[in-house]
Amino acid sequence: MAVPKQKRSRSRTHMKRAKGYKAIKVAVSTCSHCGEPKQPHRICLRCGYYGGKQVLEIGE
Repeated sequence: MAVPKQKRSRSRTHMKRAKGYKAIKVAVSTCSHCGEPKQPHRICLRCGYYGGKQVLEIGE
């Protein structure tokens, strides 16, 4: 059975684990109605439009 000859340092352990904790990129598009940035395939939270139709009533 394989056994490490020396203890892995704390720095190396943290560097190895840091690879799994990278921030994920979120896709961003603009709303066709108001031009506000939003996620694709989601309702615009500023104006309530999706696919050129008003889906949500937004009170201001």
